[in-house]
Amino acid sequence: MKFRRQSNEEVSVNLTPLIDVVFLLLIFFMVSTTFTRETELQIDLPEADAERAEREVDLLEVEISADGEYSVNNRRLDANDRETLRRVIEEVAAGDTSLPFVITADANAPHQYVVRVMDVAGSLGFTGLSISTERTPEGDGN
Repeated sequence: MKFRRQSNEEVSVNLTPLIDVVFLLLIFFMVSTTFTRETELQIDLPEADAERAEREVDLLEVEISADGEYSVNNRRLDANDRETLRRVIEEVAAGDTSLPFVITADANAPHQYVVRVMDVAGSLGFTGLSISTERTPEGDGN
């Protein structure tokens, strides 16, 4: 019996339809894309000729030392308990709770004293609390 050998035809993929589809997609995206030109508005801003007015802003600053002693606007308190702090803050603020309230604490001050100042300020109605920080020199390691 004589079998016919199958001929080994080279298998290939016809790329012509693929190229046609790619070109059609390219044409579609080129036509459907909107090109916008960005416009700039040239504005000449006015410049002030007068000197800047110096305005002294009233603020309430509570400083806390490393050993937990308080100073309110550079006035050292006799005791560092809650009632003394509350009385002095009320006296200095004179009922104006819109004053900026700045807390400046030493890095080694116990956390308890900072929280006490924040608690007293919150109970008196101060909402603008700020904690001041001091920038340490680069490479200090602290």
